[in-house]
Amino acid sequence: MAENKISENIEEYLEVLYRNGSNKEQVSTTKLSKELGIAPGSVTQMLKKLEKLGYIDYTPYKGATLTDEGMKIAQKITRKHRILEKFLIDVLKIKEENVHDQACEMEHTLSDEAERALCAMLNNPDVCPDNNIIPACNFDFDSCHQCYSQKDFDKIVNRQFNLLSISELTSNTDGTVSFIRGDSDLLDEISDLGIRIGSQIKYTPNENQAENYSVIIDDEELFISREMANNIFIRV
Repeated sequence: MAENKISENIEEYLEVLYRNGSNKEQVSTTKLSKELGIAPGSVTQMLKKLEKLGYIDYTPYKGATLTDEGMKIAQKITRKHRILEKFLIDVLKIKEENVHDQACEMEHTLSDEAERALCAMLNNPDVCPDNNIIPACNFDFDSCHQCYSQKDFDKIVNRQFNLLSISELTSNTDGTVSFIRGDSDLLDEISDLGIRIGSQIKYTPNENQAENYSVIIDDEELFISREMANNIFIRV
């Protein structure tokens, strides 16, 4: 499966935009400048370039949001970064304070095939050591079981649309369940609630969101755990 090479600089910008606005919230130039350690004027020039490339929508003096294409790239590099952090701490036992910088260096060269192998070795993790959500892979599968069943990586195709986990949503959202991550036990728990691939789902934020998430399936309100919310991905 061919991989399109995008510059590390562009990936870094898109990654920061995703980290601060994964649900397409607008991120200010000032915020980007502070996080990247780059002068505001230079950030503005890069945002104009990213808009021409079709990766962001940019509003002068206000900030930028990711387009669908920008989101696709940002999720991919963020996923690699967070899986690498998990690997470096859980497997290699690297000191936590050194992990972020090492993952930043490695994420740009980690192939999709190696990322998939790491995910399988780590038992499809849902969060990185900082408890941030690991985005879904962009392979065209309904579940991790389907992914593991395909042994020939060259036959894997990419999903044509972006997904967000329920726990990444920040406002009332309607969508379609399109990927469920996890082992057979978690898949069974989610299925027992009536949530399946293709289910139409409505999400409403609630005050106790740290503990449970409110969703409506077929006009029935359900409260699901954070673990489930981390692993149910919807197309919005």
